[in-house]
Amino acid sequence: MNLKMQIHGLIFVAGEEGVSREELAQVLNADLESISNGLQQLKLDLQENLDSPIELVNYNQRYRLVTKKELESTLINFARSPFTTQLSRSAVETLAIIAYRQPITRMGVDQIRGVNSAAMIQRLLGRDLIKEVGRVEAPGRPILYAVTDYFMDYFGLNSLEDLPEIQALPLNSEESYSDLFNIKEWEVDFFDDEASTDEE
Repeated sequence: MNLKMQIHGLIFVAGEEGVSREELAQVLNADLESISNGLQQLKLDLQENLDSPIELVNYNQRYRLVTKKELESTLINFARSPFTTQLSRSAVETLAIIAYRQPITRMGVDQIRGVNSAAMIQRLLGRDLIKEVGRVEAPGRPILYAVTDYFMDYFGLNSLEDLPEIQALPLNSEESYSDLFNIKEWEVDFFDDEASTDEE
C-alpha cells in the first residue's frame, strides 16, 4: 500500500476534525517531507480528477476532505429534498448520545456506537440539530458537540430534563441509545440503516 493511499484513508477517517502533518507522520512512521509530498500529490490527484466529488483542503494546519464547490447547488437541493426530512435510526442514535453525554467529541460518539459517526454528525449539523460548543484542550483539539435549541423544538422538549430518565449506559452497551426514544412515534424509520456503517 503506497503512502498516498494511506494518507487518503487516514484523512477520510479523521472526518471534520482533520489531521495534521505531524500526526500523519507519527501514525505512518514517515518523515515530514514524505508526508508533505504525499499530501501534495493527493491534492493534485483530487483536483485533476473530474469524476471526484471531493478535494483536499488545509485549514489551520489540519487536512480535511471536503466536497468541491461545484457541488454546492446539488448539495443544497439534497438538503432541502423531502427525502431528507426524516431522521434515520443511526441519526437518532447519534443524536441521543450527544443529548445525554454532551458536550462530547465525535470520537466519543464513535466509541459508544462502535462505528464511524462522521457522516451522521455532518447530517445533524446540516439539520441544525447539533452544534459545535468548543474544543478539547488535547492534541488535535477535537470539536465538542451539543444539541441546539432547534433540537428542543424538533422533539417538543422544554429542557434537557424532559429527556427520558435513564441510568448511564456503559460503553459498548448492547442496549441501543436509539431505543431510549419512541422511534415509531418520531417516525425515523425512513432509511434502512440497520446494516449501515454511516460511511455513505
